[in-house]
Amino acid sequence: MGMIDVSEKEMVLRTAIAEGKLTLKKETIDAIRKGKIKKGNPFEMAEASALLGIKTTFMRIPHCHPIPITSAELKFFLEDDTVICKCEVKAKYKTGVEMEALNGVTSALLTIWDMVKYLEKDDDGQYPTTVIHGVRVIKKQKGDDIGR
Repeated sequence: MGMIDVSEKEMVLRTAIAEGKLTLKKETIDAIRKGKIKKGNPFEMAEASALLGIKTTFMRIPHCHPIPITSAELKFFLEDDTVICKCEVKAKYKTGVEMEALNGVTSALLTIWDMVKYLEKDDDGQYPTTVIHGVRVIKKQKGDDIGR
């Protein structure tokens, strides 16, 4: 089995944008907006977690190559009961960066969940309404396709 051989592939600029959503209670979203989360700013910690996730994707997903990431950008949006995370990753390399972008999104959303879980639990300590969903690659480009 092993990893795919990319030795003969051309080094070109590659980009990927991924997104995902975290559904939370409206009260939790309000607490985020008001800066009332006990553990601090969830977006700052989520960005740090995402960057670590992006850079270590090859250590978590066996068939991924270690890729020299040249850029990573996270954006967060709040809706009434949802946090939306978008992650754009770039690298000049021989293989795409979509797995890195997906790993960035999931790392960020898991970190936010961890930071607000005390607000999300029901009386039995469960999370009946907290859901990570819609994780997907929005766009993937390489070389001359970038900017189209």
